[in-house]
Amino acid sequence: MQRLTDQELLLLLNDLESDRTERKESFQGDAPRKAREAVCAFANDLPNHNQPGVLFIGARDDGEPSGLKMTDELLRNLSDMKSDGNILPLPVLSVEKRLLKGMEMAVLTVMPSDMPPVKYKGRIWIRTGPRRSIANAQEERVLNERRRHKDLPFDIYPVTTAEISNLSRSIFENEYLPQAFAEDVLEQNDRTYEERLASCRIVASLENPTPTVMGLLAVGKSPQDFLPGAFIQFLRIDGIELADPVVDQEEFNGSIADMLRQAEEKLRAHNRRAFDITSAPRHQVSMPYPMAAIQQILYNAVLHRTYESTNTPIRVHWYNDRIEIISPGGPFGNVTSENFGVSGITDYRNPNIADVLKIFGYVQAFGRGIAIARRAMKENGNPEIEFNTTQSVVECVLRGKA
Repeated sequence: MQRLTDQELLLLLNDLESDRTERKESFQGDAPRKAREAVCAFANDLPNHNQPGVLFIGARDDGEPSGLKMTDELLRNLSDMKSDGNILPLPVLSVEKRLLKGMEMAVLTVMPSDMPPVKYKGRIWIRTGPRRSIANAQEERVLNERRRHKDLPFDIYPVTTAEISNLSRSIFENEYLPQAFAEDVLEQNDRTYEERLASCRIVASLENPTPTVMGLLAVGKSPQDFLPGAFIQFLRIDGIELADPVVDQEEFNGSIADMLRQAEEKLRAHNRRAFDITSAPRHQVSMPYPMAAIQQILYNAVLHRTYESTNTPIRVHWYNDRIEIISPGGPFGNVTSENFGVSGITDYRNPNIADVLKIFGYVQAFGRGIAIARRAMKENGNPEIEFNTTQSVVECVLRGKA
């Protein structure tokens, strides 16, 4: 992440015509929305500067300080723009408190995205000079074309053995698009089916309409024909060891949404409610495991697993005393075995699959899944979640109530 010097920041702050700079006097009213639009536009970098864009909070339009007080709450709210799930793919940005022109300002530095187009609430924002606007079809094509020349994460690699016919047009147009783009954008009918696929990274590009890994997992008719390990395996074991009798087993295939829907139905069926009619005046209803915890750990496994060079599925082993959810692929990037599960430390092996999970409603904001699971387990009276990691696997253990 590039950190600009004070001199570089002052040059941008004073350049009133720059398409790399935006200023906000405060973070009230419509400023949070406009700030997110600016972050989206900087990430798209339509002018192709290949340099960061900067958003100054606490600066007037003329570049002079507004005197806004820099509180911890303000800095936290600004940092939330990175992971609240409204800007997709997730932007790369930093938030700093800097002293400029003798006054404190919040400085958001936004790096150009390797995976344009970037959307804020389903709209592709760009900057042309000092103006911010929504991309038209031609500008969108420019961003799509630029993505081909980047060093891309594996989840948008083209799967050369797949074709557009292996994608479900019905699911893409009736389920995926309405949630990925704002309604007014979809009403513009000047984009072809192939252009829309490319814009969503479902295919590599308009010139190379080969489905990507993410595209097959999002709207593929049978993704496992091309990604044989991309499924969830479930075993219900009557005992506490893997060698004990298996009383139920199933494999969940299909798109990500189909897999998770099937898996959740099965897990709910086994998570039977218990009724206590003796320990209190009114009967008490409890669950062996909170569904919120199981769901969040399962979503994390689908999001963070490795899909590259492996035929290993996500495995869910339900024993009499615990549930083990085992995901292929160890910690990634900033996440290590030592800091795994620590609040605020996240990284994304599959940032575009994160986009899919957000679009289909499985994730509302990023980086909170483990925290939600831990709180749900505590409130339900279950022991603390256990994590075991190696270079090639992450195992999560949810233990039943004593």
